[in-house]
Amino acid sequence: MHIHFIGIGGIGLSALAKFLAGFGHKISGSDIAQTEITKDLEQNYNASITIPHHPDAVNGADLVIYSAVIKPDNVEYQKAKELGIKIIPRKEALKFILKDFEVFAVAGAHGKSTTSAILASIMPDSNALIGAISKEFNSNVRTSKSKKVVFEADESDASFLNSNPHLAVVTNVEPEHMEYYEYDYDRFYQAYRDFLELADIRVLNGEDEFLSNQNDLENIYLEPSKDIKDVEYILIDKLPYTKFNLRDFGEFRVYGFGYHLAVDAALAILAALNSGEDIEAIRKNLLNYKGIKKRFDIIQNDNLIVIDDYGHHPTEIKATLKGVFDYAKALGIDRVYAIWQPHKYSRTADNLEGFVKAFEGVDELTILPIWAAGEEKREINLEEAFKEYNPIMANRVTKKDNKIYILDKEGNSIKTYNNGVVVAFGAGDITYQIRGIK
Repeated sequence: MHIHFIGIGGIGLSALAKFLAGFGHKISGSDIAQTEITKDLEQNYNASITIPHHPDAVNGADLVIYSAVIKPDNVEYQKAKELGIKIIPRKEALKFILKDFEVFAVAGAHGKSTTSAILASIMPDSNALIGAISKEFNSNVRTSKSKKVVFEADESDASFLNSNPHLAVVTNVEPEHMEYYEYDYDRFYQAYRDFLELADIRVLNGEDEFLSNQNDLENIYLEPSKDIKDVEYILIDKLPYTKFNLRDFGEFRVYGFGYHLAVDAALAILAALNSGEDIEAIRKNLLNYKGIKKRFDIIQNDNLIVIDDYGHHPTEIKATLKGVFDYAKALGIDRVYAIWQPHKYSRTADNLEGFVKAFEGVDELTILPIWAAGEEKREINLEEAFKEYNPIMANRVTKKDNKIYILDKEGNSIKTYNNGVVVAFGAGDITYQIRGIK
């Protein structure tokens, strides 16, 4: 088929496009701006990309799939309807894309991208559709002849209910994306319950309050405080690894620093075991995991250590910072600087108190303008909320000559970092800023 994607530059929609291209479909798509993702689609997946949206882009398409941010007034959406082309949202497209696969669906508020990527590493023959770039295969997608697919299942729009899970892994359940659920907590938790009931096998974090109360189902529970022992952080060629023992299976090593990584890896290990993988093969293949882009992503390892992290919720930031502090200590570095680009006005307002607490221990905090992600602007006084940190309120950052520069609205440098550890948090364009490519 010729499948056209409106909003193809997003990490989720681009993953579907790459996946379908891998199975022989002709791909085209559009977005508002050219990005690394759209360039990759053109160069490596022979996709025809239109920038910006244009009605002629849908010509010849058999099917149009659109992202959640696309509205019915979009010019391509309108043209597709006019031409009688079938047009469906991403969440509905999952039904026909995944219907013939044995799906290993990984869900949860935090850690699902990491757990998905780890599971893809320890099941090397599987297909993979994840929400981040695995550094092992340098993509968010891997195709193979196997009928197994590791899939990062998204609760933000309840699309995980369309993922056809054979085996469900759930890392944790914490209210998030509540604007979609209209702040109805019963509806939010019911969506997770419905997702669990769809799966034949369930591997769950048994120390999550919600998940621990689903024991009327036949679940495989990981109890981290009992099942994970002897956690130790080690350096191998200056790179961070977490070493741990899992139940009576012996020792494992996973890339990155943090207890949460041991938990994510343990969930993936139990999932792989319950798909028939050999424990020694799992132990060996786990070493192939090299982290994922934008998750504790060490982009400079010199006098100044620079880490890019996608964390955009207080729980994620706090967990990552714990790993950063341990990493800095192991390297003999005593200064840790955080740069935060808040993501969405709604998320920032809903979790403001949690964000304030999440940065405890940093030596300096820089706060960038809120990345709106399509939301209407709201007044949030971040300087006042974070006054205990005496934060640097900046416009943007950049990296040049192995240094990080904090810039004001005029582009003047108001702070320079050339040693210590700098960690940048956010789900907006901070990842390009901190790399010095935007």
